[in-house]
Amino acid sequence: MIRLRFSALKETRWFEYPVRFALGGLVTCLAGLVADFGGPALGGLFLAFPAIFLASAPLIESHERRRKQEKGLSGTRRGRQAAALDAAGAVCGSLGLFAFAIVMWLTTAALPFWSVLASALAAWIVVSATAWRMGYFI
Repeated sequence: MIRLRFSALKETRWFEYPVRFALGGLVTCLAGLVADFGGPALGGLFLAFPAIFLASAPLIESHERRRKQEKGLSGTRRGRQAAALDAAGAVCGSLGLFAFAIVMWLTTAALPFWSVLASALAAWIVVSATAWRMGYFI
């Protein structure tokens, strides 16, 4: 079940935010370098990579493991499951981003920009939510 939990902000240690920021920035910089050498089309593909995923998966795993260890349990399996669920969400979001790019590419020349953007955003939401609901990657 997808839900918003503000209490998770309290569980995050101060140094985890700079780690996420640095890794996300590094992936974005690497995508820029790819664009310099391979052109904007290739660089755009690398920008579609969920940059924050590199930092979030290990942090989610450690949060879940620590939560279980506080209750006297190992927490290893629970941590891995939580990280795997985060990875599945990243895949669904990436599929949605692919749909966004296809809609933008096919309709940019034919429609006003605001309608192209709205259509691409709708495609992103529909594809991502459908992939998640189908449980195809879980």
